[in-house]
Amino acid sequence: MENYRVILNSRPGANGEPREDHFTYEQCPYPEVPCRPGCVLIKNLYLSVDPALRCRMNDDTGVTYMKAWQIGETIDGLEGVGVVVESATPSFPVGGLVEGLMCWPWKKYFLWDTKAGNMKLNKLDETLIGHKPSLAISCLGLVGVTSLLGVREKGCVTPTGNQTFVVSGAAGACGSLAGQIARLEGCTNVVGICGSDKKCEVITKEFGFNSAVNYKTQNVAEKLQQTCPAGIDIYFDNVGGEISNTVIKQMNQNSHVILCGQISVYNTDVAYPPPIPEEIQHILKTKNITRDRFLVVNYPDKFEAAVKQLAEWLMADKIKVSETIAEGLEKAGKAFVSMMNGGNIGKQIVHVADQD
Repeated sequence: MENYRVILNSRPGANGEPREDHFTYEQCPYPEVPCRPGCVLIKNLYLSVDPALRCRMNDDTGVTYMKAWQIGETIDGLEGVGVVVESATPSFPVGGLVEGLMCWPWKKYFLWDTKAGNMKLNKLDETLIGHKPSLAISCLGLVGVTSLLGVREKGCVTPTGNQTFVVSGAAGACGSLAGQIARLEGCTNVVGICGSDKKCEVITKEFGFNSAVNYKTQNVAEKLQQTCPAGIDIYFDNVGGEISNTVIKQMNQNSHVILCGQISVYNTDVAYPPPIPEEIQHILKTKNITRDRFLVVNYPDKFEAAVKQLAEWLMADKIKVSETIAEGLEKAGKAFVSMMNGGNIGKQIVHVADQD
């Protein structure tokens, strides 16, 4: 049986942009079978591609919860979906769908050892995903949970507060869901900032945003004044940089910044969260604006309830989900580079293989 994987071929450097040639797709040995006791042989179906992985291309990730990828070694990502091919673990029967959180290998077939503890493996609740397993790593995965808990834990949404909610990276995995969730939670004016007319059209016509701003062709400050005449109460920050500085300048007294991501500086050698200008620090202080870093892994006890809520909204057609799917494990590197350059709408996913 043939097996394939993606390895890190070289590093872009802390201040470099990822390229396709930093990744290599190659043949590798098929896992040893029969499985040892406590092991499960998994066929990879879908894997998640996330901006947060960019730091793992560096020698030092700068964070404690993720380790750097090693040159020549199999890359692993945040999430994936697979099917059990062989099992020596009764709780994971052959033919069952599974999802993995953290350390999901970019490999077609791989062994998971219950004793290793490097990845949390769960049975996939097929009543939630229907015939679309990829939902487990998009709306019902980390990005969905991040979006929901970010809004609820850091946004301070008041259902009757007539609040204005702005989100950057609004057509991305978290941004597209965060805006919809804010509306469902009670925000009356939801505005998204993104980088193309097509994305602006998608978030307003498909995702239900009230307005959209194309930061590449429009004056962001002027458009925010037009679309947020009463100021901004909540800002879901996925990008950082000048866009976020512009948003913060129009935020109201006692408002809230949900610091989810800073993709504008992921290719630069700065601390995370990156430093902000003194002018912005002054605004935050004088207006009593909260700006706390949000890290979803700090809320494990709330994951199950969050997924349940997201599934209810999804089944009731209250949330729309968009996925950008690259076909084939060999396209994983290309998909990562495309995502880092804004090539995706919704969640960037790689379809590795079919279930059968």
